[in-house]
Amino acid sequence: MARQRLVVVGGVAAGMSAASRARRLDPDLEIVVFEATGYVSYGSCGLPYFIAGVVTEADDLIAITAERFRKERDIQVHTGHRVTGIDPAAGQLSVVELANGHERRVGFDRLVLATGGRPARPPIPGLDLPGVFGVRTVEDGLAIRGYLEERRPRRAVILGAGYIGLEMAEALVARGLEVTVLDLARQVLTTVDPDVAGRVQAELERHGVRVVLESPVEAVLGGDGAHGRAGSGGHGSTAGVRAVRAGGQSFPADLVLLGLGVRPQAELAEEAGLKLGASGAVAVTGRLETSQPGIYAAGDVAEVRHLVTGRPAYVPLGTTANKQGRVAGENAAGGDARFPGVVGTAVVKVFGLEVARTGLSEAQAKAEGFDAAGHAITHGVRAHYYPGPGPATVKLVAERGTGRLLGAQMVGEAGVAKRIDVVATALHAGWTVDRLAELDLSYAPPYSPVYDPILIAASETAKRL
Repeated sequence: MARQRLVVVGGVAAGMSAASRARRLDPDLEIVVFEATGYVSYGSCGLPYFIAGVVTEADDLIAITAERFRKERDIQVHTGHRVTGIDPAAGQLSVVELANGHERRVGFDRLVLATGGRPARPPIPGLDLPGVFGVRTVEDGLAIRGYLEERRPRRAVILGAGYIGLEMAEALVARGLEVTVLDLARQVLTTVDPDVAGRVQAELERHGVRVVLESPVEAVLGGDGAHGRAGSGGHGSTAGVRAVRAGGQSFPADLVLLGLGVRPQAELAEEAGLKLGASGAVAVTGRLETSQPGIYAAGDVAEVRHLVTGRPAYVPLGTTANKQGRVAGENAAGGDARFPGVVGTAVVKVFGLEVARTGLSEAQAKAEGFDAAGHAITHGVRAHYYPGPGPATVKLVAERGTGRLLGAQMVGEAGVAKRIDVVATALHAGWTVDRLAELDLSYAPPYSPVYDPILIAASETAKRL
């Protein structure tokens, strides 16, 4: 029999997890990976820390190089290769080698799509100007750090107050820049509720970051007074960026960063006739198989089942991508694995604050049709007599009538980043807030008060329900 070939499109978290899992299960399978950038298996979540200088070398972000995948795992990795088309009926791909433009057809028996996501680029004039950057790939990180070191910009404007926007605000303040964050929303971090977001905004402003909300961006202006096209590609004014016009105001800028969220790179899938979900990401089964048998999708290009709502959702997180990649790779190698879903647990560092969330916010729960109520408490994360960081705020969201836990948000100087995992575990188990309040959590003065803030929040929320 001819050797079976698995092709993986995309070589970052989901793609290389899929390839590695398939190799462990089937040592005889031919595995080929095509990645458009020059790097594979890297931690894009580390880019803000590389740009800030906390991580000194870009290579430190790479878990395993393409060469090691070839030598140690017999996985053929081709960087700088873009897949431009998929023919499911013929079992073939069109692949372009970016260095020379050479195009060829490659056959496959099974396929994993792990093309990931891209920074959202709305139709704003001037996004193609020199000095405007997305923050997604290693090349993006190298370009931004090179720009900082060579051009010495003084003022930066960040479009978007989500996770990446706030992490980059801290990174650029660390590099000595004056930073302005613009967002169309009424609050920073729309994945949390306003009462939690207010504390985050205060922390940004305490460190000199100017936050301007409800301010639609109209254009990015070049140094010669012109703006480029609405898009990307470096075809705008050669003088570089000088300002951002938003909400009728002009904000001076020598550097502009895009932090407007992530969109699935699902064009290949759509053109191949694969079904997309309402989010625009690829619709998949519990086995992560697409509408085309033998083709799987994983990571930021794919939808995922949200365990709280029970419905498909788009949750582009590195943790999700790695886990989905393993499942897709196992099934592509002949296995029968299932991906149960996620609750959307995430944490972000904003200067001296840890900000975490899981499940649904109060606003999200109500939008999903739940009769939801939220309650927040603020309490110390250590014994009251033990020196250390200030208190943390814990907000729980639950369903009236049933008491079912729907989500949580936490913010504090310390003791938040891993406490959120307790609630995430309870969400996976489908607990009520009463059940959460009964947990036997650890206690020692340096780490927690006798009643942990989670237990206090659960008890108070149960009373209010």
